[in-house]
Amino acid sequence: MTLTTVVASTRPGRVGKSVADWFTARAAECEQFTSHTVDLYELALPFLDEPHPPALRRYTKDHTRAWSRIVDASDAFVFVTPEYNGGFPAPLKNAWDYLVVEWQHKPAAFVGYGGVSAGTRAVQMGKQVVANLRMLPIGPTVSIPFVNECVEDGAFRPGKIHEAAAEQVLDELARTARVMRRLRGGTH
Repeated sequence: MTLTTVVASTRPGRVGKSVADWFTARAAECEQFTSHTVDLYELALPFLDEPHPPALRRYTKDHTRAWSRIVDASDAFVFVTPEYNGGFPAPLKNAWDYLVVEWQHKPAAFVGYGGVSAGTRAVQMGKQVVANLRMLPIGPTVSIPFVNECVEDGAFRPGKIHEAAAEQVLDELARTARVMRRLRGGTH
């Protein structure tokens, strides 16, 4: 099964990429998944510029077709997100809005990070959005308060609590992804 970790922040100086790199490496140790990262900064999707509703899958842009292939090939997702003004970053919502069918019947997990709130409101709002995309947001979450205290030389250094939370997320994603893949009727 393919697990895609999505870096939600595109802000210069962000720490989300280092958090996502840690989680992707941690997921690579999990034999149930092939794990990779998609960085929304590198993906560089413009604000939704397709003329047709995404549910029709009549894409006219190469960037949309490329994003569609990535999401379609994935069995589960982890969204690594900070909290901006009580919510998730606009590039994450934009990435979700590009597609509809490709997201359906896939589990979604979150790694929230930030200051004292650890991105909690962004995660809660994100779960509402993915549920509307007919994804299944799982309960376990990795919450990283005061994330800058865990970054050394540009690399995220997890504590035991982060590692334990990642283990719970990966276990739940693996169980859920197997069931959801059968629901989609796929064997990839």
